[in-house]
Amino acid sequence: MNTPTTPLLKASGLCKFYGNRAACRDISFELEPGEVLAIVGESGSGKSTLLNLLSGRLAPDSGRVDYALAPGQMRDLATMSEAERRLLARTDWGFVHQDAREGLRMNVSAGGNIGERLMGIGNRHFGNIRETAQVWLSRVEIDPARVDERPTAFSGGMRQRLQIARNLVTNPRLVFMDEPTGGLDVSVQARLLDMIRALVAEMGLAVVLVTHDLAVARLLSQRILVMKQGEVIESGLTDRVLDDPQAPYTQLLVSSVLAA
Repeated sequence: MNTPTTPLLKASGLCKFYGNRAACRDISFELEPGEVLAIVGESGSGKSTLLNLLSGRLAPDSGRVDYALAPGQMRDLATMSEAERRLLARTDWGFVHQDAREGLRMNVSAGGNIGERLMGIGNRHFGNIRETAQVWLSRVEIDPARVDERPTAFSGGMRQRLQIARNLVTNPRLVFMDEPTGGLDVSVQARLLDMIRALVAEMGLAVVLVTHDLAVARLLSQRILVMKQGEVIESGLTDRVLDDPQAPYTQLLVSSVLAA
């Protein structure tokens, strides 16, 4: 007999309005430990708003987000202090931006960007921090010899890989990703996606991924939410939804990709 697992993250009735426009309306779901969930839809569908609600960057007008700080111990983000949320964001969570410049300190060295997060959890030994930073540069396919170079000297793809290293160095359980391959050349995207998929599997990460690219959703996620005008109109296992879409809007999304 299988023992039910406690969800890692639980959204309940999330709503966010801007004037009369619903950016998110009554969204509920659970994310299991180690699960990759893709949120897809056209620009303006509400997927980025939902990501910001889930990650505590935005407060909902109604509804709640609960997170398992420990097995069986769910906490509503709204009841956490600012200090608790900051600690969570730099230890147990990661956030990968589409534009790596938003997730990196551009005037700090590559090693400093990675080491800063380690210092945030109490590491103070410079030699150990530097060594760990070099290990992580290697893991994201950046020459460890470039540890002292600033992100301004890196290509777009390298910056994104550095941002991923910065987020994963503290071994988080949950990572939010906002269009992580957006704006990159196709060949760079493919290399980055392969790396993300390998790291997610190796580390057992749970991921909430926002993307407009259904191919990215299929490659990385096990489950998918399709959004339109602030509402989830279809959800389920990624392959099932993309191979046999039920909602007319999802059918249109899939057919537009096939026709491209």
